[in-house]
Amino acid sequence: MKVKIKNLDANEVGEIDLADEVFGVPARADLLARVVNWQLSKRRSGNHKTKGISDIQGTTKKPFAQKGGGRARQGSLRSPQFRGGARIFGPVVRSHEFDLPKKVRKLGLKIALSSKAADGKLVILDSAEVKDGKTKQLAQRLGKLGLSSVLFIDGEKVNDLFARAARNLPHVDVLPEMGANVYDILRRDTLVLTKAAVERLEARLK
Repeated sequence: MKVKIKNLDANEVGEIDLADEVFGVPARADLLARVVNWQLSKRRSGNHKTKGISDIQGTTKKPFAQKGGGRARQGSLRSPQFRGGARIFGPVVRSHEFDLPKKVRKLGLKIALSSKAADGKLVILDSAEVKDGKTKQLAQRLGKLGLSSVLFIDGEKVNDLFARAARNLPHVDVLPEMGANVYDILRRDTLVLTKAAVERLEARLK
């Protein structure tokens, strides 16, 4: 699949041949959902907690006699039916992570890249570099390219000045190639890859 290469001034500077094994994979919404759920589950801190009966401070004395009072029997004022009592089956501190096979994760990334290419939302840049880290100048150049919600993926390392210029732009993310992931690709409208990123992604995913 041949795609035009552009620079940050929206000029075409060549062509690149994208590998069909990485950028031409059929769409699978179910696999994308699995990978996104896996990513978001790993992010969850899991520190939510409510107090069980053993965590409640209070007396262990029986509130009143078992029989003879005409009331329902009670064993503790720390029970959930009393104000200030425990919560039954409440959340506890735990990890929300679950395993996902490496093959599924790899295929999910290929499908995410392929879906952007199929939708015409993939842009290839010769390089993501600026001479000075000025946000205003980068915003003007992105306007020429028609980019508003965009993820930039560079090669092994992101250009420091480019990352600084993009830092204050809303809906603009910048990642190195090793940070490429399904969730960040899907949450932005357009995916922009540098030539270096394409080479490294193809070498990694083929």
